[in-house]
Amino acid sequence: MFYKKTHPETGLINMRIIGVEIPDNERAEIGLTRFYGIGSTNVKQLAKKAKIDINTRIKDLSREDVASLMKALETFRVEGDLKKEIRESIDRLKAIKCYRGIRHIVGLPARGQRTKSNARTRKGKKKTVGSLTKEAWAKIETQQKAASVATTE
Repeated sequence: MFYKKTHPETGLINMRIIGVEIPDNERAEIGLTRFYGIGSTNVKQLAKKAKIDINTRIKDLSREDVASLMKALETFRVEGDLKKEIRESIDRLKAIKCYRGIRHIVGLPARGQRTKSNARTRKGKKKTVGSLTKEAWAKIETQQKAASVATTE
C-alpha cells in the first residue's frame, strides 16, 4: 500500500510505502534507506530486483515502479519483521544463559569491548564502588569532626 501525503507544516509531498514516509525530492538510492534493514548495499539489490534506476527521484517513480518496488521489498526482511527477529534472537541468548546473553541481561557490551574505561553508553552514569569521591570524603570528615567536637564537650 502506498500513497502520497502533503506535510501540513512544510508543504512537502511524501510518499508512504509500507508505513514509511519517503520525501519526494530524494533520490531512490537515499530515500529507500529509510526502511529499517535496508542500507546502501541492499538498496542496489532492491533496485535491481524492482528494475528501477537508483538515481531517479521518488516523485518521478510511476505506479508500476512503486508496485514492483513493493513486490521486491517483500523478499527482504524489513521493519517489524526484522526487529522481531533481532529481539527473539537476543531473548534466545538470554534464555540459554550464554556469555552474550548474560552480557545483554547485565547491560554490558556483548562484543568484547573494554569496560574498564569507556562503555558508558551501556553502563550508564558512573557509580563509584569501593572508594569514595573527594566530595563524599569531605562530607564524612566534616561529620566526624562535628561528632568529635560534640563528644568532647
